[in-house]
Amino acid sequence: MQETQTTPSLSIPSRSSTSTQDRSSTTGQASSTGPQPSKPPTIAPPVNPKGPSSGAGIHRMRRIIAEDTEWSLAIVPLLTELCIQHIVKNFQNNPILKQLLPEHQKKVLSHLPPDLPLAVTANLIDDENYWRRCCMQRWPVCHVDEHGGSWKRMFFELHLENLLKHFIPSTTDPEVILRLLPLCRNYVRTIRVDQFLPPVQLPSPPHDRDQSDSGSEGEMEEPAMDHYQLSDLVAGLDHLEELDLVYGVKDCGMNFEWNLFLFTYRDCHSLAATIKACHTLKVFRLTRSKVDDDKARILIRSLLDHPALEELDLSHNLIGDRGARAAAKLLSHSRLRVLSLANNQVRAPGAQSLAHALVHNTNLLSLNLRLNCIEDEGGQALAHALQTNKCLTTLHLGGNELSEPTASLLSQVLSINTTLTSINLTGNHIGLDGGKQLLEGMSDNKTLLEFDLRLSDIAQESEYLISQALCANREAARQQALNPSHFMSPITAKGPENPAG
Repeated sequence: MQETQTTPSLSIPSRSSTSTQDRSSTTGQASSTGPQPSKPPTIAPPVNPKGPSSGAGIHRMRRIIAEDTEWSLAIVPLLTELCIQHIVKNFQNNPILKQLLPEHQKKVLSHLPPDLPLAVTANLIDDENYWRRCCMQRWPVCHVDEHGGSWKRMFFELHLENLLKHFIPSTTDPEVILRLLPLCRNYVRTIRVDQFLPPVQLPSPPHDRDQSDSGSEGEMEEPAMDHYQLSDLVAGLDHLEELDLVYGVKDCGMNFEWNLFLFTYRDCHSLAATIKACHTLKVFRLTRSKVDDDKARILIRSLLDHPALEELDLSHNLIGDRGARAAAKLLSHSRLRVLSLANNQVRAPGAQSLAHALVHNTNLLSLNLRLNCIEDEGGQALAHALQTNKCLTTLHLGGNELSEPTASLLSQVLSINTTLTSINLTGNHIGLDGGKQLLEGMSDNKTLLEFDLRLSDIAQESEYLISQALCANREAARQQALNPSHFMSPITAKGPENPAG
């Protein structure tokens, strides 16, 4: 019985051990007889083992090894992702966007390059994130708040301004700008251009040798220096509200010439016709452009009875009394709310004309005449007008050679005027007595919030007491803004009496 039990386990070797013995014997024979011709190894076909010895056959099964070690079924893109990649790749030739679902549109827009042609993207893409990427790529410093908080509007306004700043008359093709109109007409509301390039001047022919070197340059014929005419551009912008222009050249360096800063009469007449035809224009600024009285009158004449203009800024020019007289006429024939003639050549007669217009005006809120020379004669005329005027809130008369007589009348204005909230008299010669009179006027004033008297020769004590009165007015205004009902009259707060009791 014992032999019968042990014999099967010894006489029937396993398949794996047999193959191992065969390989070892073969190896021994090969080593003993010398080198033999190599034969391809014979791989036994897979066996489907059964029974308790099946585990040994698992290690001998053939395996499939991929060429790419990182390949896996888990990272195969979805068909949707493949379609989105194809749309992005071919978007310039086949722009598909509106037909997609909202979530797919968002993915396409997030992958579109920001340098696609505007003819493709302008009227198709409204996504602010896409236009934000376009702006950040071209202008690293972006102030979107200056453009209504819209990145798309900012892109088109800055792009158009860049074209205007680098336009060279008689050299640059005007169609470069006009082709942009159908793409930006619904988005541009502001144009700010701080440079207009003149035409390129050809070198002048050599002079005769016998010509005297002492000849005056003014006797030579002045070349035409007209700039780009804005008429066609502005006429195509349906929502233009602000026009801020400077006729000059930036960074001219060693090529400086006064002709580079010449605002010609042809420029003036063309611009006047342009702003007259733009009925949506609310703000017009033309600064640092050497605008004199005659050109100012041409421009202001075109603005009479303008239906929408609210702000006019002609600061840093050469406007005198005749130009100020034209601006005074404009106050009576427009809805102007802000007028700035700072740093010009306005004197007492021009200030008197403006004062006469202020007496009857009911729209103007801010008047800026700083850095002129209206002196006390003009300052007193304005002070008399403010005793009647009930709408002006901001007055800037800094640097106008004003002295005590003007301060005396302004102290009377402070006692009775209830609309002025800001006055600036910096850089004048108010003096000690003038400061005391202004302090006396402030004792009865409850509405003035800002009163700038720096460099006006008043006493330090008067300036300190005036500042204390201003602080009290500001605190009262703050409390009124927080609790408006508390400052209402008793009848208004309680409402109409009930006759029935």
